[in-house]
Amino acid sequence: MRSRTSFTLSDREVQAFAESQLDAAFRFKAAARKCTATVLYKIVLLAAARMASIFAVCRDLKGAPSDVAVLNGLRSNLPKRTQTVEARLHDGFSGQLPQRLFQRARRIAIDFHLIPYHGEPMKNANELFRSKRKSGTSNFHAYATACVVEGGYRYTLALTYVRNQESTVAVLNRLLDRVQACGLKIKSLLLDRDFFTSHVFRYLQQRQIPFLVPVVIKGRPPKNKHRRAQGLAAFRRKPAGRYRFTWKVKKISVDFDVVVTYKSYKHRKTKRRRNKVLLYAAWRVAGAPVDIREQYRKRFGIEASFRQLGQARISTCTPDPILRLFFVGVGLLLRNAWVWLHFKYFADRSGIEPTLHLERLRFRRMLNWIDKVIVSILHDGSDYITEIFVPS
Repeated sequence: MRSRTSFTLSDREVQAFAESQLDAAFRFKAAARKCTATVLYKIVLLAAARMASIFAVCRDLKGAPSDVAVLNGLRSNLPKRTQTVEARLHDGFSGQLPQRLFQRARRIAIDFHLIPYHGEPMKNANELFRSKRKSGTSNFHAYATACVVEGGYRYTLALTYVRNQESTVAVLNRLLDRVQACGLKIKSLLLDRDFFTSHVFRYLQQRQIPFLVPVVIKGRPPKNKHRRAQGLAAFRRKPAGRYRFTWKVKKISVDFDVVVTYKSYKHRKTKRRRNKVLLYAAWRVAGAPVDIREQYRKRFGIEASFRQLGQARISTCTPDPILRLFFVGVGLLLRNAWVWLHFKYFADRSGIEPTLHLERLRFRRMLNWIDKVIVSILHDGSDYITEIFVPS
């Protein structure tokens, strides 16, 4: 029988690995006698693990510097331009990628991540992205990410800050340049409905990148049910299949396939089975209609990455876009570290693709380990107390 070797992974090793990833990306220097680079890393990681603010973390640690000193230390160490911060984060993302990821082309999902913001911009109005109202505001700090959406390799490859009224093509260009700088070949792009524009299609076809996007049909349906629908709306009544289509918008003309497929579901109230038509714009993505539908379902892996980002994003009310971008990047670096640990220690890599065992180390548990280790280092072990004022 083949001998099997068992390994153990401790909480201190996980915390040290996460800290080393931050150091490899940003190379902080000491900002003050008490505010060293190591202390800065630990406080940032603890705030991310707790989803707390820098102020809340510094208040709870006896051996930590003040929140003002930590924030000043971060500002002095971080670059002054968002593009430079993105480049540092890109170095951190690419440093965690295993070599097996590059053995074949991969499916990449790209999407926007909007964080509601209720304050004023720091310098320029275009720092805030305006979109559909959510959480009581239509102002957001917006980011776009590119993520591998294949099992065992769900790494975030690129992150970029999105300004208001910035073209979707410009955002795509930055992300794709960073993905290709990693050396990863793109099998296909799985894009959200926000990317359903003729400019995006023409840009991707010029770069020879296959893509799959849901079809967005604008305008009201005709009041007369017997009137034949025109353009893309006509595909709603077609049988399942793949149809060639030429889309003409003003002076832009692009050719792609419209894939018509159907999804069966049970109505929530009537409990009856119904069919829902799904339309996809595909270019150089092969497969039957059912295969196309299942391929696009993999895009929701990037939604899972956003949910995990929410579990490791530092809470803040600062208007500084540099700090906010850094805090989002820390959450994604931690998530990439979690994916790498599973690939390295917990996955079965005997097959063509790794088989994961997520139950061995959940993301929340990893964050709790980081919390425990940093508290043991920066806290003196005394009890947490607060003053109680009794009215006389």
